[in-house]
Amino acid sequence: MILVLAYCAVLLSFASGLLALMMHQRHNFLALSQYGLKKSPDSHRNDELVIDSSLEEKRFLILLRQAVFVLLGLSGIFAVLAGLSVLISKEVVTDQISLGLPWLPWHVRFDCLSGFFFLIVGIAVSAVSLYGPGYVNSYDESQHPFAVLGLFTGLFVAGMLLVLLADDAFFFMIAWELMSVASYFLVAFQHENSANRRAAFLYLLMAEVGALAIILGFGVLASFTDGFTFDALREAKLSSTWASIAFVLALLGFGMKAGIVPVHVWLPEAHPVAPSHISALMSGVMLKVALYGLIRFCFDLLGDVHWQWGVVLLILGTISALGGILYAMMQTNLKRLLAYSSVENIGIIFMVLGLSMIFMANGQPQLAALGFLAALFHAFNHALFKNLLFLGAGIIQHQTHELNIDMMGGLIKKMPKTSVLFLIGCMSISSLPLFNGFVSEWLAFQTALQVDVLDNGVLRSLIPVAAAALALTAALAAACFVKVFGLIFLGQPRSHHSEKAHEVQDKGMLAGPALLASLCFLFGIFPGPVISLINGVSGQLLGETLPNDAALGWLWLAPVSANQASYAPPLVLIGALIAGCISFWYLRRNPATALRTAETWDCGFGGLTPRMQYSSSAFTMPFRRIFAKVWIIDEQIDKDMHGAMNQDVAAVHYQLQIQDHSWPRLYEPIERGVNALAKLVGRIQTGNIRLYLSYSLATLLLLLWVIS
Repeated sequence: MILVLAYCAVLLSFASGLLALMMHQRHNFLALSQYGLKKSPDSHRNDELVIDSSLEEKRFLILLRQAVFVLLGLSGIFAVLAGLSVLISKEVVTDQISLGLPWLPWHVRFDCLSGFFFLIVGIAVSAVSLYGPGYVNSYDESQHPFAVLGLFTGLFVAGMLLVLLADDAFFFMIAWELMSVASYFLVAFQHENSANRRAAFLYLLMAEVGALAIILGFGVLASFTDGFTFDALREAKLSSTWASIAFVLALLGFGMKAGIVPVHVWLPEAHPVAPSHISALMSGVMLKVALYGLIRFCFDLLGDVHWQWGVVLLILGTISALGGILYAMMQTNLKRLLAYSSVENIGIIFMVLGLSMIFMANGQPQLAALGFLAALFHAFNHALFKNLLFLGAGIIQHQTHELNIDMMGGLIKKMPKTSVLFLIGCMSISSLPLFNGFVSEWLAFQTALQVDVLDNGVLRSLIPVAAAALALTAALAAACFVKVFGLIFLGQPRSHHSEKAHEVQDKGMLAGPALLASLCFLFGIFPGPVISLINGVSGQLLGETLPNDAALGWLWLAPVSANQASYAPPLVLIGALIAGCISFWYLRRNPATALRTAETWDCGFGGLTPRMQYSSSAFTMPFRRIFAKVWIIDEQIDKDMHGAMNQDVAAVHYQLQIQDHSWPRLYEPIERGVNALAKLVGRIQTGNIRLYLSYSLATLLLLLWVIS
């Protein structure tokens, strides 16, 4: 029954894509019918028929579009049900599908790890299905046909679900490529812009390089066994050297898809140009599928982890977390900022996974389970609040036709419902108490604080440094999203579109983010149920659960020991409510301090204007001065002078460009090397037939010599 639910989720996502394709065929058929009517002799009668046919077509296409998202929503619901079922029952269900190669059918395995990520995919897809119908109405059907968007969205979701079900390397890579190629077409959906085509090509290129690394990683395992099934790969007996080679290949392949530094550069290019609900799925869900692949490969297939692998993950995660949030802070494009923020959160997850590996390799399986749980819980939380923020960004773009946060402002009065939902997302991603992001980062700190059980002096020095970097990352994330919310929603509008903006009318576009916002708050107050489910994943995969299972009730959370650290979110909520009520009563009892509406205080300047407000570059200037070496900064201030001896300033022009170090240090040298190699290879194309015949003769002689 559990596997039937999983299959239904996959089939429904496929069905949504096929229905969108049928919509395209229907549109073409009606267009041809109208063309035939216009060519017939009775023009007056035909005009009426064309109008009626056009209205009928529009109604039919609207119904089909809604049906596509209904099927997608059902796919998400079935994925949630399948994930919860296997997590609660803790079963391991296997199956075979008579597809693939004749000697290698597709093997299916559905266990707690797959079920947990099914849950992540299902929640996100359900929210997107509510949000999507209203959002896609803004696209011009003739220029951006919904059939393309709907088809590849369905294939994209199906590919992610199939990756989670795959139990052999061949099936896994087919599903992985389906996910990657379908998402490429979604990134290139608005292909009329050259920047979009460039971002899509970069994404596809890095996706294929990563896929090649994953194939090689599977190949290393397969060379020590007699099959490609995961059961066979688990039995492979690898030396430490070959196991480390396989780990590095898997880290490169899955890390490239996850967006770990320095192979993260596709994220800030691809996410801003994709439709917002697709950006939400890519950042909130697809990155987690890559995380699933790494966990499956390292903790399940390789089995015996080495502490050196954990150090690699810890260092890469620390660099990614700190670098990601610093790059995010400097961005003015909202979706680009959120993309860099995903690099930060993936870095946090990698850090805690590294701690889990270190503790496991040093004979501390229960602390390894704590780190594993913290990593999975943060992956779950990131899927919730990052989807919420991307969907909120889509609403803002839909209503203001703008993604530059310096051109917004004052939207809290124009779009109050959106502002509340976006604020919840900002507080969650900033790891503030009462929201889910705080709980998972608190668990990450609890993992790092157990460093005293290790005997290795290097590790005892390295882990506290990483924990300090994590604390700095959390503080910078709070500052970053204070900037985001303040510049977008507070102050005065900085553009005509922001001035004329209003709340979105489509209820579904608010229902999807509202679902995610409520879950962010719910699991921030009651994290126990999700943690208990993840504890089952840890027990099934690692063979260990949390050190203190008894302290996982609905009220208290004490993962190691109640004597060391505990957290009670419901009590914090009650305390916050009491403090709020006392403050409200105190303000209302005195008429002089009663709440009232008044003009914004202008400090006696006689009226505020948008030009007086902080810009993004002004807000981040102190951070830019402190962490100047992190970015490549090109800051120019040009003054137009006039008057006697050019002493008076007529105008000031300020330009700021910030570039990622990865481009000039890593990718541009690779680009130059590839171009130089291509020029050398191109020299063999002389156009001389005699030379080509000599190439063939030389190749033939070489092959005869090798074979003989």
